[in-house]
Amino acid sequence: MFEYLDGAVIPTGFDVTVEPLRRAAHYTGEPGSIAAARTFASLFLDQLRTQWGVSIDQRTDGELLLVVSELVTNADRHSDGPYILELEGTDAAITVSVYDSSVALPRAFPRDPERVGRHGLEIVHALASEVIAERVPVGKRVRAMMALAH
Repeated sequence: MFEYLDGAVIPTGFDVTVEPLRRAAHYTGEPGSIAAARTFASLFLDQLRTQWGVSIDQRTDGELLLVVSELVTNADRHSDGPYILELEGTDAAITVSVYDSSVALPRAFPRDPERVGRHGLEIVHALASEVIAERVPVGKRVRAMMALAH
């Protein structure tokens, strides 16, 4: 906790670290999984707004849902098993992580307006402040970090 004295913030010794809001969901890849992941992300944003008091505009809302859609679609298409969507948020940023069983890291293709398909990772890179793909013991994790505007 803090006390305020003539505009100065004074720590009282009762300060607690606040963990980010974290939620995860497991998907089997059955029809409807991608839509379910978008709904899960939308509910997460609502929870971040109400529990953290975070102001998230409609554009950021749409961009986050698009990143979730692209990453989950890639996991759905390119892995041989279930996948996990993990969301972590604070008042400053949201991280979208997707875990799947494939060890093959995603490849970004050069921009080509003539190419049909394979633009998902390109879209994620355009919307996220940072994208990391790495192997993990169960396969791989693709993370996209998105800064929230204040």
